[in-house]
Amino acid sequence: MSNILTVMIENQSVIEYDRDIPLPARQQEYLDRMDAQMDGGFAVGEEWVAQPDPIQRAEFVSATLFQALKDNNEGLISASTAYLANRFPELKQVKSSDTGGDGENSIRLVFDEEAGDQVAVSFDGESGRSVH
Repeated sequence: MSNILTVMIENQSVIEYDRDIPLPARQQEYLDRMDAQMDGGFAVGEEWVAQPDPIQRAEFVSATLFQALKDNNEGLISASTAYLANRFPELKQVKSSDTGGDGENSIRLVFDEEAGDQVAVSFDGESGRSVH
């Protein structure tokens, strides 16, 4: 069983976070501050989440992570990934995919399947045969 959190965009691994590497105390304190800030609630689109539950927090931080990846914000990428890996030790993958070209992305938290458990298969469009 792996202790890796994999962040994926369009089924491509972009980050692998190893939970076996200890988080320095200063960074742990930063994650505590993130929790304290979220205790006061946060906006998701036009909706205010006054008392976020753990999954809402994970979804919010995941959305922040994917925006940070788009913006190439290394500090926020690191903090968001560390938060998800440390606050949700059972989380295996965080996935983002385009939902249809309208700029909207779907985010999925995967707790039951490690990234290495997947097999990519592509098919020849005419014959339907596997070409991998």
